[in-house]
Amino acid sequence: QVQLVESGGGLVQAGGSLRLSCAASGTIFSTKAMGWYRQAPGKERELVAAISSGGSTYYADSVKGRFTISRDNSKNTLYLQINSLKPEDTAMYYCAASQHRIVALSISLYRYWGQGTQVTVSS
Repeated sequence: QVQLVESGGGLVQAGGSLRLSCAASGTIFSTKAMGWYRQAPGKERELVAAISSGGSTYYADSVKGRFTISRDNSKNTLYLQINSLKPEDTAMYYCAASQHRIVALSISLYRYWGQGTQVTVSS
């Protein structure tokens, strides 16, 4: 059974930084494309960044230049470095694992989900 556990969220002032982590178990992490989604109250879950098993990346336009997705296959861990935080970045952030190796842009391609970690940005 695949388990994804996020950590690193918190309350931060605008302009600050956070590093989210997602620890994976129960799967061959290195063979899975991974993604970070976020969901704000009253809004749909949106993909903010994704990474293939080989390290190719995708970023939503709203986060380009501020967010960096990375993975450490030796630690079975996915990361999301978030810089220059804005109040509109406030959301629950979810880690997700695809069944495929290539970057997955559709939510339907993500089979496994973590419980989420809350990021709150004060102005």
